[in-house]
Amino acid sequence: MNPRALLRGAFDAAVGAANPARVVPPHLPAPPRGRTLVLGGGKAAASMAAAVETHWPREAPLSGLVVTRYQHGLPTQRIDVVEASHPLPDGRGEAAARRMLELAAGLGPDDLLLALVSGGGSSLLAAPVEGVTLKELRAVTKALLGAGAAIQDINTVRKHLTRLSGGRLACAANGAQVLALIISDVVGDDPTHIASGPCAPDPTTCADARAVLARFGIAAPASVVRHLERCAGDTPKPGDPCLARSANRVVANAQASLAAACAYFAQHGVPALLVSDCVSGDAQAAARAHAALARASTRRPLALVSGGETTVTLRPQHGRGGRNAEFLLALALALQDTPAWAIACDTDGIDGSEDNAGAILAPDTLARAQARGIDAAARLAAHDSHGFFAALGDLVVTGPTRTNVNDFRALLLGVD
Repeated sequence: MNPRALLRGAFDAAVGAANPARVVPPHLPAPPRGRTLVLGGGKAAASMAAAVETHWPREAPLSGLVVTRYQHGLPTQRIDVVEASHPLPDGRGEAAARRMLELAAGLGPDDLLLALVSGGGSSLLAAPVEGVTLKELRAVTKALLGAGAAIQDINTVRKHLTRLSGGRLACAANGAQVLALIISDVVGDDPTHIASGPCAPDPTTCADARAVLARFGIAAPASVVRHLERCAGDTPKPGDPCLARSANRVVANAQASLAAACAYFAQHGVPALLVSDCVSGDAQAAARAHAALARASTRRPLALVSGGETTVTLRPQHGRGGRNAEFLLALALALQDTPAWAIACDTDGIDGSEDNAGAILAPDTLARAQARGIDAAARLAAHDSHGFFAALGDLVVTGPTRTNVNDFRALLLGVD
């Protein structure tokens, strides 16, 4: 099989394993005595809502509101879908989040709040706390993203600056039963970090949020500093009575998607080794580690598969590119004389904030770049991996997949 097609097929298998139409229905509860209200947000929100509608009894009351990223919506009949901005929040997401709190407050003990949670929800449901403006929240988020902060650090801050995060949505449900169905885009699958845990207890504090800002040297607006110092109305902690009827259930994650990709490779005669489902840290450092593993591997053919979420620390002046393309460009330089094919893509179809999911690396990538007068090392230093792979025609463009279980990487050795 053509190596390029093999890599793309494995990526498609990974994405398919996290398709909400497949993973949501088996976890739907029986309708309650009262009514069911669906609320949620994330890149998979619309497809999760569509899955609920398809499998929910027609005679059972069902209504709701979910927020997803622009161009990620789907037509629905009983659950409203709003599109908003990601990764930086906007007024549409803020308004929808405020409306969700109002809807949740209308529930009672006989009702069910069915929360649909997926990656991106932190930004899409970002209604700032009193005293902090949306512009100020955007500024803090942008600074953390540019500093290469891990999603756990970013969400530690956002949970204390927004109204739904850190269990607050569940606590607003007025004693109703709460079930959060979660598609995890976070290493470790901890519900408190996925979309900032709208239905999960928050073990972090305002002091933790201040520590994150200090560690990354973020000069937060005065209103943010004041709020985090006063810490009035903090998030509910583990054991809080308002979460007594709340449950969080992860229905899709990186591990299951990577296993599906490994099975795909095996079906095509290529043994696969799952390196890790939780690779994190700097994308270039991760690339060098993967290159070392490839050079040390003697088995051929072989597919080295990994997932997780790396980061990129940007310079003030930088080109275009997400963490997956940056990983691949660094990998190309680190492989030296080890011929390999590779793919690195985000399962949501968006590498960072670009229009591509990632890219594909071929054994002749550097040679083709050199023939075109493209300096790979200079492009990497300028964080211009998108421009590098676009010039070679090696970007992977899928459009929105409407799911998100983090990054997918595969190195293919010994396959021509």
